[in-house]
Amino acid sequence: MSELTRAQKDEFIEFIAYLCDEAAKEILPHYGPDVEIERKSDATPVTLADRNAEKRIREILAERYPEHGIIGEEYGRERDDADFVWVLDPVDGTKSFISGVPLFATLIALMYKGRPVIGAINQPVLKQMVIGDCETTTLNGKPVSGREACPLSQATLCTTDPIRKTLWQNEADWTALPPKTALYRSWGDAGGYILLCSGFIDIMCDPMMEIWDCAAILPCLEGAGFKVTGWKGGDAFDERCIIAAKAPLHDEVMATLYPAQ
Repeated sequence: MSELTRAQKDEFIEFIAYLCDEAAKEILPHYGPDVEIERKSDATPVTLADRNAEKRIREILAERYPEHGIIGEEYGRERDDADFVWVLDPVDGTKSFISGVPLFATLIALMYKGRPVIGAINQPVLKQMVIGDCETTTLNGKPVSGREACPLSQATLCTTDPIRKTLWQNEADWTALPPKTALYRSWGDAGGYILLCSGFIDIMCDPMMEIWDCAAILPCLEGAGFKVTGWKGGDAFDERCIIAAKAPLHDEVMATLYPAQ
């Protein structure tokens, strides 16, 4: 629950959808086999789509809410001690983007006093926009709440990178989890959370995230009624990692990862 009024939420929800649409105009012209790729200092890829989209969002924010802060993946921080701070990941899933896989998305969050209160996940190729305000979540304007919890043996489990070493963090027995599910796939990046909120998969796990990776996703998951923790079982935003499923399925996941507890 946030401290914002309903009127404030409605204002910011309309605005965040506008930001997503404007970002899409910068992203889509670069989506295709001829996309130009650069490498950051950590060897991860970045494109003009990432950079141009964040520039455009920052321009709009400077005009509309100049007193608000910004934290962006591509261009850093401005006034990040403000009560209202926007968190931007213009293309979450750049590896999917450059591979032509529509699991990438634009992630935009609004934080209030250090906590994410509104988030948007926008997939511009498939025209899917999920927006959550910690109370409700919509897909293209229609309420969504995922699907009801099923037994682990019937569940679809997704993660972005199935061999990422951090899946075993906190001494989690990740190797035990996939064989107990009905289906295990790497339908990850931000697109995995669209699948989760809209009711196509049951469990989404991300073992290592930056603030711009998780801030937009968490209000959507909370608004859709998912149980969300980090790998240690605590606050996912503080831990910067996500294990999300409907209760009691989430409990089954944690019991599998940590059988001795």
